[in-house]
Amino acid sequence: MRWWLLPVVVPFLFSSPQYVKAQEKTVAPAENKEKAKEEELKFLRVFRENKKPVALQTAIAKYKLKTAAQPVVEVDLVGAVHIGEGAYYEELNRRFATYDAVLYELVADPETRIPEKGGEGQIANPIGAMQYGMKEMLKLDFQLEGIDYRKKNFVHADMTPKEMSDSMRERGDGLMTLMMRAMGSGMAQQAAGQSTGELDMLTAMFSKNRPLALRRAMAKNFESMEIQMAGLADKDGKSTLITERNAKAFVVLDKELAKGTKRVAIFYGAGHLADMHERLLKNYQATFEGIEWINAWNLKEL
Repeated sequence: MRWWLLPVVVPFLFSSPQYVKAQEKTVAPAENKEKAKEEELKFLRVFRENKKPVALQTAIAKYKLKTAAQPVVEVDLVGAVHIGEGAYYEELNRRFATYDAVLYELVADPETRIPEKGGEGQIANPIGAMQYGMKEMLKLDFQLEGIDYRKKNFVHADMTPKEMSDSMRERGDGLMTLMMRAMGSGMAQQAAGQSTGELDMLTAMFSKNRPLALRRAMAKNFESMEIQMAGLADKDGKSTLITERNAKAFVVLDKELAKGTKRVAIFYGAGHLADMHERLLKNYQATFEGIEWINAWNLKEL
């Protein structure tokens, strides 16, 4: 089953970007809420033209809600992939400057400050090493190097290492448990006749243009991300990696709303956003305004 994806997809790639062409737009046209309701709501997709992959795109989902402090509050869920095009992170940096607060994910103590360049030496753990390896294989950049976390409007909104460790122990979300759940999810997909991408990945490894072939194979696999993430949850649909970290992010959101913050971005891995979407609609009576798409990976010829 997708063992090669576990260190990347499961923990932090979607849960913890030279570009298409200089003259091409980074941002896809916004989709309104009526159109989004007609289709399955996704927060990451492969954009195609004439059935050919053009780009892996992440969503900026827009919501409006009311609070005791403000009659209108804008909350945007900004999906992330942790390796991507340099121009992808430049576009996100530009947009983040327009928010009053950017709540970001990073399993670290709140006082942790990421330097201007994250640097490989700053990621002294197997997950970080795997992400840097994928960065080199795919010829992409690393999020911690591309995003400027030093801005004053950036607010830590994630678990500390101890909180995450304690939650995983209490919930029984150990590595072996997650791997077994992932195996079960993959077997269910295969039984349903759905591709799990191993053949595509194997073929890509022997391609003349290996970085592009690997990008396309991985992007295709990521389209079933929601199924993959759901497979990691327990029988109650919860997991430390997704729902419990999201709960912590929303505690920080509540503090920002109580302060009267008018425009908030929640910058988290794309795999977190389906659960966050439901929380906003159910717990905050938010109005879903639509989705805007941003290109994260070029899937054309490199």
